[in-house]
Amino acid sequence: MPSTVRTLKLPSGEAVPVLGQGTWKMGEDRRHRADEVAALKLGLDLGITLIDTAEMYASGGAEEVVAEAVAGRRDETFLVSKVLPSNASRAGVKRACEASLKRLATDRIDLYLLHWPGSVPLSETVEAFEALKSQGKIRHWGVSNFDRDEMENLVSLPSGSNVQTNQVLYNLSRRGLEFDLAPWSRQRRIPLMAYSPVEQGALARNARLEAVAARHNATPAQIALAWVLMQDGVIAIPKAGRQEHVRQNAAALDIALTAEDLADLDRAFPPPTRKRGLEMI
Repeated sequence: MPSTVRTLKLPSGEAVPVLGQGTWKMGEDRRHRADEVAALKLGLDLGITLIDTAEMYASGGAEEVVAEAVAGRRDETFLVSKVLPSNASRAGVKRACEASLKRLATDRIDLYLLHWPGSVPLSETVEAFEALKSQGKIRHWGVSNFDRDEMENLVSLPSGSNVQTNQVLYNLSRRGLEFDLAPWSRQRRIPLMAYSPVEQGALARNARLEAVAARHNATPAQIALAWVLMQDGVIAIPKAGRQEHVRQNAAALDIALTAEDLADLDRAFPPPTRKRGLEMI
């Protein structure tokens, strides 16, 4: 188990764990619900207190799984949820937030994200987020799947500089954002929140990670996660539906990759040399 769960600070100054728990695909099958709830509870026990979910996941079912997992432990949990772009109008954000609060069985969401850019003017969504903040229904807000140009537009808006994070697809096999989005974000101290840090399990089966994993008596998945966790200004939110998977994710916090490891990983998964469009799954 990890000795400690490292934290980083949001622009607000609040510290959050660099390792969180994702819930994409949770809540889709009631036969797995007990395992999913148990996994999230174990994560809390291990200090992995940031839980990420969304109204889109299982059409709200994932939020209900989270509610069951954090019952009686809400104050120790940092809850992140997301609103769909189709609900991103002033009235739509309010309705969506109320529905998420009900499913989560809580009176506030700690960090509320726009799931991806949509057709509603971003200024309107930001105004809606700020209104929810003033009402105490959300504590912070951010975005997801925004590329650098979209982030530049966002921070130019009134109250746009209140953005706390940008949740993006980032892992060893998806390094395109390192060319411009990541440095831009670091310069402004806006953390990136990496979803699918093990590429939905694909990197767990990647032979190019096996030599590095062997050096650390670890699994390829743990090496992939450890690599994301060592990136400056990045929070990783892997999904783990079983307790053993949670333990393995937590143990990745204690893997110290060496210069030799990093060189090997760069050869296997080269960093970008030009601008690429932001990837999404």
